[in-house]
Amino acid sequence: MQGHPFGSHRSIEPQNVLPQPAWKLDTRLPLYDNELLIDVEALNVDSASFKQLKEEAQGDESQLKQNVMNLIQTRGKLHNPVTGSGGMLIGKVQERGASYPHRWDIGDRVASLVSLTLTPLHIDEIVDMNLRTGQIHVRGYAILFESSPLAKLPSDLLDPLSLALLDVCGAPAQVERLVQTGDTVLVLGAGGKSGLLSTYQAQKSAGRTGKVLALEYDSAQVETVQKLGIADTVWQGDARDSLQVYEKVVDETAERLADVVINCVNVDQTEMSSILCTKDGGTAYFFSMATSFTAAALGAEGVGKDIKLMMGNGYASGHAELTLELIREHPQMKQVLLETYAPSAFNRETTD
Repeated sequence: MQGHPFGSHRSIEPQNVLPQPAWKLDTRLPLYDNELLIDVEALNVDSASFKQLKEEAQGDESQLKQNVMNLIQTRGKLHNPVTGSGGMLIGKVQERGASYPHRWDIGDRVASLVSLTLTPLHIDEIVDMNLRTGQIHVRGYAILFESSPLAKLPSDLLDPLSLALLDVCGAPAQVERLVQTGDTVLVLGAGGKSGLLSTYQAQKSAGRTGKVLALEYDSAQVETVQKLGIADTVWQGDARDSLQVYEKVVDETAERLADVVINCVNVDQTEMSSILCTKDGGTAYFFSMATSFTAAALGAEGVGKDIKLMMGNGYASGHAELTLELIREHPQMKQVLLETYAPSAFNRETTD
């Protein structure tokens, strides 16, 4: 039996809608002919969602695990109703529907490049959970549609690092498109994984005649960005304090402001910092899932800003390859991320 290429046949509540806006998805087997079955090994919950879920559980790991399980069982997918966001997964190709395009072989280890908010997901057990990174090792399966992009896991990078990188690979890919030689770029939330990759790509794209400014809330991550040498100016600050951020950028740019602002912050109420710091005719790119479109649109109107507002699209053609190459060409950044996502392998001779 053939399912809809975009997966609407899996929507239960309501029926006949796309799976992302649906409240609940059908995870029952067998597969439709144009679906792919993945034996799931790990999930990477997006930063905004995992932060909210931890706060809801008040830091209690057992409660957090139960909340995540309840969420998946209730909705048939990992779709946080508070943040509206999900994450992505890695696993092995277990079965291919009869008419599914022959892009993958049984046993291939892959990463989904599509959100868990639209991926039918059945979890039998949460094996382990990293409270720092939002990575969860599980036993279960996922169903991917013929329209769902995937990437083969690289053999030269450890799985936890690949999982972290591919979760945010849309950000540096969009930065590569947006930033031109000579541009002034501001990155908000520069110390997280999406922030580090975006800052480095901004530096590459802007070139020697450009300028990259980086704001980060966490003092340790400020030091990390400084040590990596991927920004011209790095400072500690709160992206929710829009006037203070604006004054700093005015000073750093001699009132010219930024051609492009990249927002990678995982908390809300940071829209106006992005908008105020973007020059007229420039672009504010919101990769953060904590962004309110309403706050951004009405906020820009309220301060008379004629700028492009771009919501973060996690998919861009070639985004996985671009991101993996970024980390390969910057070994110091790779070490920093290994220390966070695969600490047992940090400073150890491996194939990564």
